[in-house]
Amino acid sequence: MAFSSQRRIDVAGLVIALVLLLLAGLVWWDMSSLQILSPYDLGPKVMPIIVSAGLTLLAVGNAVSAFRGDLPARDSLDWKPIVLVLGALACLIALIAFGGGFMIGTALLFAATSTAFGRRAFVTDLGIGAAIAAVIYLLFVKLLTLSLPAGPLERLF
Repeated sequence: MAFSSQRRIDVAGLVIALVLLLLAGLVWWDMSSLQILSPYDLGPKVMPIIVSAGLTLLAVGNAVSAFRGDLPARDSLDWKPIVLVLGALACLIALIAFGGGFMIGTALLFAATSTAFGRRAFVTDLGIGAAIAAVIYLLFVKLLTLSLPAGPLERLF
């Protein structure tokens, strides 16, 4: 019995499966270099093992779907949102590095990300991002007693 239609192997799906498998191997390798011993055999090594196993299962499932041709069609790539979010992330890094602080950079990142997802209220989102950044800053600094990069707004607290 011969099949008249041939299934096409999804090369991009195989590449994604390979990348997932490489990430699983990287997580496993990094976990194996930990020198931490736990008295109950449940320590910091458990979560990387779970993540590595999950990535391996995803890689195998993706590879099987790619060989079967069962992966859904991909949407076209729109670079504008990607560039907007990466640019805002670069601004956050630059602001932290040059003393602008965590809160201003985080507010800008929040507003740019919401714009990248299609929202058109940049000033409002900047205010929402500033409020969220203030709450995060206060939680880290006051409750957890961890230090975040201080800028002009952080010095007010």
